Amino acid sequence: MTLRVPPGRAGRMWLRHRLTAVRRGLGLLDRKLRILRQEQERLTLLMARTGEEWESACRAADTWLLRATLLGGQRAVRLAADNRLTQIRVDWTDAMGTSYPGRSTCLLPELDGSAPLLVTAALVPAREAYRAALRAGLEHAVVKEAARIVTTEAATTSRRIRALRDRLLPRLEGALATVELSLDEMERSDGARVRRAIGSGTENTHDHSNPARG
Repeated sequence: MTLRVPPGRAGRMWLRHRLTAVRRGLGLLDRKLRILRQEQERLTLLMARTGEEWESACRAADTWLLRATLLGGQRAVRLAADNRLTQIRVDWTDAMGTSYPGRSTCLLPELDGSAPLLVTAALVPAREAYRAALRAGLEHAVVKEAARIVTTEAATTSRRIRALRDRLLPRLEGALATVELSLDEMERSDGARVRRAIGSGTENTHDHSNPARG
């Protein structure tokens, strides 16, 4: 990117304003990155825990399903199936302008008397085990997606910081130093001309006030 700096003192003022804005932006980005990295660490640990809980719940559900199938057969399992849908709600949260999934709610269908009679008692814990696995799977999916979004945003913020700090900021500082040096030289040159003009005026006044005698 080419810097189009206005000439003269206007350029110096423009560069100073730009430097102030860039440094303020870097401060905000540094703060954002710290917060995102803290949240990233929290979500990474939470993702590992919810992943283990989900796998454990799935193993328990599979175990109970196997028992129910052995005791009642696959037909009994099909008859015990409930075709009603589960309602899922995910609330989003925000950290420094970054939105990601937060709290989740899993509303499972209430059991009522209209459900078919269970052929084997093993279907009751099997059903509860799968309901628990569904809740655990939802929680893990929400945390995993949140961790992905926060990790991506942290990486993007880090790249923006490097671009500003390593490229734009040095260029602005270098351009300001060049402009200030040019203005200093111009001011010294103007001062020298003024002094010469004053000196020349003084000499002319001295010559007129003291005419040479014959």
